[in-house]
Amino acid sequence: MQLNNKKFLIVILLILFSQTIFAQSIPVPQIKFSPRKYICYFTHENITIDGKLDETSWKNVKWTEDFVDIEGDLKPKPRFNTKVKMLWDKNYFYIAAQLEEPHIWATLKNRDDIIFYDNDFEVFIDPDGDTHRYVEFEMNALNTVWDLFLIKPYRDTDKAALHGFDIKNLKSAVSIFGSINNPSDIDSCWTLEIAFPWEAFKEITSANVPPQDNDQWRINFSRVEWRTNVVNSKYEKVINPETNKPYPEDNWVWSPQGVINMHYPEMWGYVQFSKIEAGKGYIDFIENQSEQIKWYLRNIYYQQRAYFDKNKKYADNISALGIEPLQINGIFYTPEIKVIDDMYKCTFLDDENIYTLYHDGLINIKKN
Repeated sequence: MQLNNKKFLIVILLILFSQTIFAQSIPVPQIKFSPRKYICYFTHENITIDGKLDETSWKNVKWTEDFVDIEGDLKPKPRFNTKVKMLWDKNYFYIAAQLEEPHIWATLKNRDDIIFYDNDFEVFIDPDGDTHRYVEFEMNALNTVWDLFLIKPYRDTDKAALHGFDIKNLKSAVSIFGSINNPSDIDSCWTLEIAFPWEAFKEITSANVPPQDNDQWRINFSRVEWRTNVVNSKYEKVINPETNKPYPEDNWVWSPQGVINMHYPEMWGYVQFSKIEAGKGYIDFIENQSEQIKWYLRNIYYQQRAYFDKNKKYADNISALGIEPLQINGIFYTPEIKVIDDMYKCTFLDDENIYTLYHDGLINIKKN
């Protein structure tokens, strides 16, 4: 990345000291907590980033489930199909996608343009799953990219994103099946490949980088799709006559959020890295009890936001939030909440770990 380590850390500290914490209620996901899961297998093959997905390793791994609306079953299925594959080696995390699209178009050509103003494909990666310090990446059908680093979700600060963050040695490519910016024909799809260098994650996470066998990271993918008409042989976004602005974009994702907001990292899917070579064997996803505990704490976070909005202070016990103790293997566990002024810390202990939820949504885990 173009920001050196010392400068990068200074920028983060300045933002942390200057940030504004919002204690208002926030939307709560309206679907069951059931993130999608993917096993990412290792490859020894040289992956050429050209958007064509013709290497044997790509052929030996499965596609994800088809994308759904960002709100999940609350909304209809997407009009066009989208799906993803993943691979990794000692140097890169590889992502490939196929986006069905009868009319492929794009306009933005400069790196770090706001790519979602075009139809786009997006990647969100939180290596340690604490919902803070994560990477967002977007690209369009012209292979124009936008990469940024977020210190925490926008719901928790008014200065979330570092737009000066650039991933050094990033590779990406697009292959067009049809034509681009040509309304006179019907296209099939566009495919893409991305190679994220592991070095991009080393200074932003406590997770193993590169991952170790069976490590799990939180990840999600999004596709922005605008409604368009052809006007004077060009694509133009459809205007809502009531607002005189384009209709809102469709947001189609791999793991549904249950809310129209990608910046709920707790709802992203899981990628489990396996050292088994692609096509040489298969393993099952390892269910981790800590993820259910983190989700329990996340609900305390949601309710604390609502409680503060109503009472102008945080609750010092879960009963005030309408939350019951968590039952694990027949044993009930009650977290402890300590409130200091307009901050709180919620601590949960099980037989193995100490989980700490902070007022800004950060969750830390340490061995008990």
